Amino acid sequence: MFSGLYILLALLAVIPYILRKNVFSTTGAPIPPGPLFRYAFLRKYPERALHAWAKVYGPLFSVWMGNQLFIVISDPKVARDLLVTQGAIFSSRKQYFVKNRTILAGRAITATAYDGTWRHHRRLAMQFLTPKAVEGYTQVLDYEASILIRSLYQESKQGKLALNPASYTGRYAFNNMLMISFATRADASHSPLVERVIELAMEFMDLTGLFLGKLYPYRLIFCDLGPWSNAIDFITPLQWIPTRMRSRARKLHTELIDVYGAMYLALKARIDGGEVVPECLAKTLIETREVEKLDWEDTCMLAAVFALGGVHSISGIIQWFLALIPSHPEVQASAHEELDRVIGRDHWPNAEDEARLPYIRAIIKEVQRVHAPFWMATPHLSTEDYEYNGMFIPKDTAMVLNCFTMHHNEERYPDSYTFNPDRYMGDELSCAESAKLSNVMERDHWTFGAGRRICPGLVVAERELFLAISRILWAFNVRALPSAPISLEEYEGTSGRTPMPFRVEFEPRHENVDGVLAGIEEMKA
Repeated sequence: MFSGLYILLALLAVIPYILRKNVFSTTGAPIPPGPLFRYAFLRKYPERALHAWAKVYGPLFSVWMGNQLFIVISDPKVARDLLVTQGAIFSSRKQYFVKNRTILAGRAITATAYDGTWRHHRRLAMQFLTPKAVEGYTQVLDYEASILIRSLYQESKQGKLALNPASYTGRYAFNNMLMISFATRADASHSPLVERVIELAMEFMDLTGLFLGKLYPYRLIFCDLGPWSNAIDFITPLQWIPTRMRSRARKLHTELIDVYGAMYLALKARIDGGEVVPECLAKTLIETREVEKLDWEDTCMLAAVFALGGVHSISGIIQWFLALIPSHPEVQASAHEELDRVIGRDHWPNAEDEARLPYIRAIIKEVQRVHAPFWMATPHLSTEDYEYNGMFIPKDTAMVLNCFTMHHNEERYPDSYTFNPDRYMGDELSCAESAKLSNVMERDHWTFGAGRRICPGLVVAERELFLAISRILWAFNVRALPSAPISLEEYEGTSGRTPMPFRVEFEPRHENVDGVLAGIEEMKA
């Protein structure tokens, strides 16, 4: 019945490969090796296929998706050579139809090419993401971490009721981004705004994931998110068809403009009404919009990208920590011992205590290695032909950083499938400092990417993770429910990974938890 569609889609996929001329350099160097015909059919859990291919084809292999060549980097040294040393060539972005051209409309710093627009937008965003800037609003992050602990304590009935932590970690991450971006916050864990923003972030991750599975042509058009759902990015004629994928992408773009535009206008109304508003991204955009020559979509997307990246990644990492830690009581015990010895029980850890809590830092690093929220960093794009170790990398090739394989490099991480924070003991560097090491085999992890497109928010992300995870460990014993085991193999999402829904118990560790929580001073936006 669908044989005609099968043939059509097969031709659409194969013809671009046949017609493509630049699979060899002028010197005869071939593109890197890869699976049969170089075609990638990535099903659910695509990182597993890439990991298997890396074992067969080496640290640099290639695959095709439609007419787009992807070269997958699976080794730290290769990542350094290409993405860092040759950053002038490998720092642009592929303009995907769904993500870059439709949802973000080429506006956000994560989506723009390596050009003047990217430098302009990154400069504006970095005003709020430098180490000095983060120190300036650490009080905000501190307060939100306090509210996270109080919410878990109160809504679990002091440990008597198991909770799904997703909405709590989501509000924590979202409120931090709200304060940085709009100088406001949401009060309730189950606030409609928090839930809406998390829904938009999940929709973004689902629409932009690299997920190609068994080919069912009818699902390509009629299903919301089936196999081959992102073929529209790689087979140009599909972009002319009114598919559900295209419709969802356009709808998400409109919703992002509506949600973040409304917050921008609300802040402007506060300022116009004479209110003294704390420094934040939207305030800067309001004050400099004409000078910076920003249009309405620029303004909305600059703010939206903070939440799209910051909320999902931070919330996801904390959720993975909470999913992992119940099955490692010895790790919890060691963390509790360090906290009691260094901090005591009269108060909880603050930002300035981070350097004195090496085991807590080691836990956070190990969670990100074992369960990074993204199995690959956002692909870079080559802007000219390049030869590397006898292999040809054509211009306009998408360069994929295979984080999963790099995080399971046995040379760097012996017994890599074991959750073992001890491997980071003695590593006193922050993630930002570690990313600058000349010996890349000593880098802690690759969660935030590499090179000139490394995540600009990694400093604030580290601060958020430390405050939340250190205080959870200070306040609670985190326990799984015997009747509801937590899956550490399955996950939700495609390009972004969060655990399958689970519940845990938050048992207060000592009687001082209640007293410290009672001392929280309320903050008004």
